[in-house]
Amino acid sequence: MNVIEGTGEIIAEPDWRSLFTDELEIAAAQEHWRVVASELRERQLLAAANAHSVQRLVCAYLMFDRMYREVAENGVVTKPRRGNTKAIARVSPYFTAMREAGSDAATLEAELGISPRRRGDVTKAERKQRKERASDAFIRPASSR
Repeated sequence: MNVIEGTGEIIAEPDWRSLFTDELEIAAAQEHWRVVASELRERQLLAAANAHSVQRLVCAYLMFDRMYREVAENGVVTKPRRGNTKAIARVSPYFTAMREAGSDAATLEAELGISPRRRGDVTKAERKQRKERASDAFIRPASSR
């Protein structure tokens, strides 16, 4: 496991080799993970609780890319089987899986505040100091009565 420099070991990189066998996908996973974790760290949103969300986001990116390659090579519609008079053209299951992975990625990006549109919605939690009011001098806490 690798740890992104400066994270204080908040979030460790998953073992991509246990999830993927293709060397190009492992390299892509490492790069996606580095980009996402660095972005969250810079915006002070990186937390141990986000580790699995980041992993799922990277996996969604990889699944999208894998399905996209298949759709790019074979098209959105599968051809009917030869010799079967009742066979019809159908939407490719790869296209359906690609759209699902894209939707999952968009949802996770929004939750993590990565997409530009959602960046303002996700901010570092700030603890605000309570302002002293004049009426506070007249009201005693219930515990001191």
